[in-house]
Amino acid sequence: QVQLVESGGGLVQAGGSLRLSCAASGRTFSSYAMGWFRQAPGKEREFVARISQTVGNTYYADSVKGRFTISRDNAKNTAYLQMNTLKPEDTAVYYCAADRQVVPTRSQYDYDYWGQGTQVTVSS
Repeated sequence: QVQLVESGGGLVQAGGSLRLSCAASGRTFSSYAMGWFRQAPGKEREFVARISQTVGNTYYADSVKGRFTISRDNAKNTAYLQMNTLKPEDTAVYYCAADRQVVPTRSQYDYDYWGQGTQVTVSS
């Protein structure tokens, strides 16, 4: 069992930055790939970024590529999402998720554990 807790959300002006953190419980954090997803009001949850277990291969949605950076610190059992040049359309609840598979996936249905989410609001 893995428990995930997100933090770092908030209100920011367009063009600003935020860093989200996802703290994981347990001693097997490094065996999980970590993903970030987001869900805006009235929309489906969508993939944002993923980082592999130990090599650190990263994958991004086209909408955030070049602006967001996913990273992890296995010693701290924490994953991060650095978000720069934020836009109003980035407004959503952001969720971190853990996937024990090695094969990269962007489907939310492949992830095993989820956090409760953190709200990010970008004002224009």
